[in-house]
Amino acid sequence: MKLYHAVDTRSLRCVWLLEELGVSYDLDVLPFPPRVKAPEFLSINPLGTLPYLVDGDTKMSESIAILEYLLNRYDGGELRVTPDEVDYGSWLNWMHFGEASLANIQAMILRYTLFVPKPQRLPVVGDDFTAFLQERLNVLDAGLQGKTYLSGERFTAADISVGYALLLSSLFGYQKYFTPTITAYFDRLQSRSAYQAARAKS
Repeated sequence: MKLYHAVDTRSLRCVWLLEELGVSYDLDVLPFPPRVKAPEFLSINPLGTLPYLVDGDTKMSESIAILEYLLNRYDGGELRVTPDEVDYGSWLNWMHFGEASLANIQAMILRYTLFVPKPQRLPVVGDDFTAFLQERLNVLDAGLQGKTYLSGERFTAADISVGYALLLSSLFGYQKYFTPTITAYFDRLQSRSAYQAARAKS
């Protein structure tokens, strides 16, 4: 199994889960963005995006799909919530919430306020998406009330999905929107040895 990765990108989710699972894998760390700084990568993944997983004949580029693949192939049930458990629907929702409702919104803010050339920046778009981010962080805060982790009364890959989005927030100054509950939750995630090992490999 080989995973293509860049520092603090969505591929960190996959590295983190692999460390939690204790699965053997090869890691190829690329400069970001690889489509510009490592153009040879386009011959492997024409989109030039990360993560990119190669496991035998399986090739995948979507971080949440890769998490689900790894869980179904290599997890005995501790890091996922199974269909026979009450929290299964909630778990699936949080798995995708971390990307669709948190990380993707932040990517839009960053694109239109930082990444595109100055003449193309749209502060009003950044403001709109920042408001959306705050709304969704409020949903996360409500979902964490009375809980240590999001689903199944244990740490699961849903926490990895959401945890990466919180890391992204902390890297770009959006941590100021965290409630005390979210801050304490993020601190718990960062204390995990697999998280620390994953970041050390970045």
